[in-house]
Amino acid sequence: MENQLSVFKKYSSIEQAQDVVTVLNSNEIETEIGNNIPPVDSLLTGNNTTPEFEIKIKISDFEKANKVLQSIAEDQINQVDKDYYLFSFSDEELYDIILKQDEWNEFDYSLAKKLLSERGKSIDEELIISLKKQRLQDLAKPEENQKPWIIAGYIFALLGGFLGIIIGYVLMTSKKNLPNGQRVYSYTTDDRQQGKMIFYIGLVMLPFYIILRILLAD
Repeated sequence: MENQLSVFKKYSSIEQAQDVVTVLNSNEIETEIGNNIPPVDSLLTGNNTTPEFEIKIKISDFEKANKVLQSIAEDQINQVDKDYYLFSFSDEELYDIILKQDEWNEFDYSLAKKLLSERGKSIDEELIISLKKQRLQDLAKPEENQKPWIIAGYIFALLGGFLGIIIGYVLMTSKKNLPNGQRVYSYTTDDRQQGKMIFYIGLVMLPFYIILRILLAD
């Protein structure tokens, strides 16, 4: 599991991703880069994601890679212009950056800590670690309220529609990446079981309707 490659960072441009890959490789961290096409299950979750360039590394290298990038960011924050947008953030917004570190780049994370320190605000590292663990648990929770898609999946599957097979497959197999590199199922056990039923019903009904249409056409 520790040697399995998992998504470490996502970038909107190949240039950004390649720059990070170069840094990681120079620190003897194995990388893999690829274009992430928005998954089919984005239809179910309602997330209209755009293509991103993913950097994958071994889960065992996550901590080392974060420290490498963090070190570079800390060297850069002393050169930032005072009109940089984080300077207008409230203390609460800066704390939110620290808590949700995975949603921000290393530069913004380091700058947020520096700004809070300059404002005389304390940063309880133990509390932050505890809150991050709680957030990780929250992110790992499966998506709820898939009933509309389950109903639609059964209808499409029974009617021999290929969309029913797709919905069933997504419900049954879809996983999401956590900030620590782990992958967990996106949907509850019950929803995955429903997805499995929809998938197999669709597989049975699709050829039946294809044959029926051929016979009716003759």
